[in-house]
Amino acid sequence: MLIQKLPIDVIKLIAAGEVIDSLTAVVRELAENSLDAGAGRIVVSLKPELWMIQVADNGKGMDRDDLLLCTEAHTTSKIRDTKDLHHINTLGFRGEALHSIAQLADVKIASRVADDCGYQVFCHDNHCSAITPVAIASGTIITVENLFRNILLRRQATPPFKQQIKQIQVLIGQLALCHPHVTWQLFVNDKLILYINGNEQIKKVFSQLSKTINYNDLTYQQITVNTPTENNQSSLDIVLGLPDRLSRPRPDWVKIGLNGRVVKSPELESAIYSAFHRTLGRDRFPIIFIHLRTSPQQIDWNRHPAKAEIYLHNIDFWQEQIKSAINNIFRITDNNINQQIENKRIENIFKVAENQTLYQIEKQEIKQPQEKALGLIDLQVIAQSRNTYIVTEHSQGMWLIEQHIVHERILYEQLQDNWQLIPLPQPIILENLLPKQLEQLINLQLDIESFGENLWAVRNIPQMLAQRDDTQEALMELSWGADVDSAMVAVACRSAIRNGTKLTINQMQDIVDTWKMTRNPHTCPHGRPIYLSLEESSLYRFFRRHWVLGKSHGI
Repeated sequence: MLIQKLPIDVIKLIAAGEVIDSLTAVVRELAENSLDAGAGRIVVSLKPELWMIQVADNGKGMDRDDLLLCTEAHTTSKIRDTKDLHHINTLGFRGEALHSIAQLADVKIASRVADDCGYQVFCHDNHCSAITPVAIASGTIITVENLFRNILLRRQATPPFKQQIKQIQVLIGQLALCHPHVTWQLFVNDKLILYINGNEQIKKVFSQLSKTINYNDLTYQQITVNTPTENNQSSLDIVLGLPDRLSRPRPDWVKIGLNGRVVKSPELESAIYSAFHRTLGRDRFPIIFIHLRTSPQQIDWNRHPAKAEIYLHNIDFWQEQIKSAINNIFRITDNNINQQIENKRIENIFKVAENQTLYQIEKQEIKQPQEKALGLIDLQVIAQSRNTYIVTEHSQGMWLIEQHIVHERILYEQLQDNWQLIPLPQPIILENLLPKQLEQLINLQLDIESFGENLWAVRNIPQMLAQRDDTQEALMELSWGADVDSAMVAVACRSAIRNGTKLTINQMQDIVDTWKMTRNPHTCPHGRPIYLSLEESSLYRFFRRHWVLGKSHGI
């Protein structure tokens, strides 16, 4: 027997009890029990109009003695004493789920452990029938009928069935992300409406949850870190949509998993948004799932009935780990590129243009050992197309890089690291500034003073604008900005190489080498994609090539 009744001292420490308020709550509790039982397949069946829910799994099951206790209050197999509350490794632990459900509905439980026969029990009005044998495969089937049968007001207060079914789909999707090896099926009135094929690759599960998410637009990385204050390790699994390909108008695909359950954590979500700063366009949000697996002692689950809100110790440490991991994924490395194959046609004609230009590229100091240490991809410039696109090749294919926005990304990050103002030999005169424009220029640390009626003299300027002949227009543009960061974006955009400008091979190589070292190389600060990848495998398929490169077949 695994299930036992909790001692009184443990019951008193359990602050939040189970709340069964909808079909979704029943599915959540039963599905989490199935996962705790080691199930590899979980089938959820609903008949909403009959208030019926059934959850079947192929987990380890319950024996006869466990069936006798499973619907009683505070009975569980997951904890035994107060010390266990700090070492919770399961999704459930309070021992109240089945008891709470049995108070509100008719419940039938059929279960079988390996190497034993199956048993079933019926519970109605807090009374359970005698246990009887039943033919069943290893695992458990729990059928809940007539939910809220004696609480009609509760039924009336629940959301419409269509909304509840949608909530259950979201719930199953969240559990599938945290447990990618499990296969899920959801039936509504005997019709299959959701099927998730269990797979060890979270990316494959991710792409099954939305038709708009392409597998090749996702990237995955797992990192291992030392757990703070403990002598063990934690892991971060991260799946994110490449910012130049995937984003959302809402933050509905920003998901955080913690030890097997999706949770709400404003602190960790803030770290995600910080890492994506100036990577996506305005009012766009990332597609990302982060699953943190850490020591139970880092977490206090005993806060919310659905365990959706938690206390996570050392939150500052985990925020930094998340930002660091996302920034590492953004780097253009051979390992990352292997996951980012894109099959698109190329419609531009490439041409080499090596004439001199008035633009001078300020290349950062980049040392080959540093590039190798970071694992950065080796990109060699081979041409310029239409005085706009830098054509590069690497060991697995070729890329088109848009010269204006790649230079804009470089300049923006340089400004972030060094927002430098230099004095002007002659002041620039601005006129008819509104009070809020004047305030914005002062906030940007510009030296500005009255120069007569409706005239203002600016005596310093961002260094990048000093050599331009449109500095007056640039300053007026800055005066309408929102903050220093917006000013940096505006300066970078105005100072970047314009499309239509001829560049030499060396100039383009300097740009590419500097760009590879940026923190967010996938998009410009406005969220536009910087490069288009044309991978060798995709080109082979497009040209219907089936032979090995380098071997002649006389064709």
